Amino acid sequence: MAESEDLAPVLFLDGGLGTSLEDNYGVKFDEHTPLWSSHLLIDDPDTLRACQRGFGNIPVDILLTATYQVSVEAFLRTKTADHPNGIPRSEILPFLDLAVSIAEEAKAATACVALSLGPYGASMIPSQEYSGRYDAEHDSINQLLDWHRDRLQLFEPIEHLRHRISYIAFETVPRIDEIKAIRKVFSRGPSSDWSPTCITHGDVPFWISCVFPGDGYTLPDGSVVDQVVDALLNPVHSENVPWGIGINCTKITKIPELIRMYESAISRLASAGQLKEQPTLVLYPDGTNGEVYDTTTKTWHAPARQQASMSSWEHQLADAVTHARGQHCWRQILVGGCCKANHGDIIKLRAILS
Repeated sequence: MAESEDLAPVLFLDGGLGTSLEDNYGVKFDEHTPLWSSHLLIDDPDTLRACQRGFGNIPVDILLTATYQVSVEAFLRTKTADHPNGIPRSEILPFLDLAVSIAEEAKAATACVALSLGPYGASMIPSQEYSGRYDAEHDSINQLLDWHRDRLQLFEPIEHLRHRISYIAFETVPRIDEIKAIRKVFSRGPSSDWSPTCITHGDVPFWISCVFPGDGYTLPDGSVVDQVVDALLNPVHSENVPWGIGINCTKITKIPELIRMYESAISRLASAGQLKEQPTLVLYPDGTNGEVYDTTTKTWHAPARQQASMSSWEHQLADAVTHARGQHCWRQILVGGCCKANHGDIIKLRAILS
């Protein structure tokens, strides 16, 4: 894409992996597949490879690994013929290595791989990333810090990992304390019980994208955008600032106003001398027409009396990106789709913006 000096460059991300597997490949997820799309690493890597290659062939610039739902807890809940009592921590590594390998195979030659990591709420039954209601053992910054550190340690033994992934993506984060905990994972400060590794020592750029469910413009924990952006970017919380910040798994109709609110909050941080550098805007809303996912029934449904949009998903998103490009707020913009955004949606989005 030819870029104007006055416009932030655009990079393209893939779409919703789990829903694309369901809608385009006939995959079914239920209580027997607590790893969701990561379950295919165990029983059907060829279908996973085909779905991810579809995104890679668009092409996208960054392809996410099929690891969003990965956790020790989810593997222990996964019963197979070889593991009737669940897959123990000691046997998780080959599946994680396979996830990275499949993304490497599926991406375009010039594209990058991002390690996809969901919030703690994605490991709960039912999942709680849209509510932010965590159990008592994961209800503070320090508790969430320990959980995210431990989950990252699952990936650390992957051979040559630092040279195989270019980004770490923390997605659908619903709470302020979890944002701060994630940033602290990458702290270089001394610790008696933690030695930072190659992927947690600030050597791999990371992004944090948040979820804004419902009709309001707050996180599930009630935090307003000013608080969210402060937690994401203010150096007082950690010396390690995310490469990118943004929004995912959120209705497309809310995106323009959320971007404006993010930009206003960033401007206030900059005016106060608390902005180290311009961040990348990471933007991948749901590819729905307003349907909402029920985590209990695992079904999508449209709210009553919902009005249909006069503009397509890809045009709404492209308009939001085009406006954000000229605001002199963002170093660059990474754009794609989340749940229900399939290969065709990303193809149409790329065609408009290119």
